[in-house]
Amino acid sequence: MADERGASAGVSGGAPEAGLERPVDGWLIDDFRDPTHSRLGTSWRAVSDQVMGGVSSARMHRIHSDGRDALCLEGEVSLENNGGFAQINLDLAADGPLDASGHAGVWLIQRGNGADYSLHLKTFATRLPWQSYRAGFASTPNWTLVRLPFADFVPHRLDQPLDLTRLKRLGLVAIGRAMTAELCVTEVGFYRDAKIGGQ
Repeated sequence: MADERGASAGVSGGAPEAGLERPVDGWLIDDFRDPTHSRLGTSWRAVSDQVMGGVSSARMHRIHSDGRDALCLEGEVSLENNGGFAQINLDLAADGPLDASGHAGVWLIQRGNGADYSLHLKTFATRLPWQSYRAGFASTPNWTLVRLPFADFVPHRLDQPLDLTRLKRLGLVAIGRAMTAELCVTEVGFYRDAKIGGQ
């Protein structure tokens, strides 16, 4: 059974930045213009701890706001029945691993209810459902660009370091405490460096 329990990662690696331009040399995973598939050809899904007997809820829906298409996670996270998470996630490749070793981290443009969220990465080393690599960020009321360096991702319930050549899945997660989840993302991708600018 899936188990995504555990405290969310700290938010030190996810400081918001001014400007909403994509990072230079960024690899765009999704800008949510296609209502059914990401730029990688895979589809987002919503998952909660109900898969392991919990009572949290997770819903996803699409919006168009401020000229942007976005995907939103909404739900209620409960710690009852040993639960505690709601998420939207995306397989990064239909067949085999995705290699992001030429990149420095994940960027996303997000807005939410001010709560802390986690971005989880899974690789082919995360064989058990509760294993992942995690970095946290604080949501903001206005569209804000957040960069999460790969160096800030912390392994959860496994010892292997993050292998960027074998990425499998990316998830945006409300986890570890009772909360209302309200998070929208209008772009997500990998960036090569810290510069911000046009494509």
